[in-house]
Amino acid sequence: MIITTTPGVEGKIIVQYQGIVFGEVIAGINLLKDFSAGLRNIFGGRSGAYEGEMIKARKDALKEMAERAAELGANAVVGVDIDYEVLGSGGNMLMVTASGTAVVVE
Repeated sequence: MIITTTPGVEGKIIVQYQGIVFGEVIAGINLLKDFSAGLRNIFGGRSGAYEGEMIKARKDALKEMAERAAELGANAVVGVDIDYEVLGSGGNMLMVTASGTAVVVE
């Protein structure tokens, strides 16, 4: 599955549009990671715990989107956009949404 943020795939021709596809992931951040990130906020530095959660959530959202595109018979997804949101009363949930257009390229 080719996944790209561009409107087409270089060297390929879009022969069929299969529709818009999405992949959504909502991930909870556990108390230990939240505490560790809070310390990083006070003392400075990068939060490896949060970065790891974001990377995993993004990969999972892209994978889910690709699976949905394959179910439609697509072999590529173009125009991909990834959005991040923080949810929950304490802001301890991360939502990642990947969207794009499922297409068949030759």
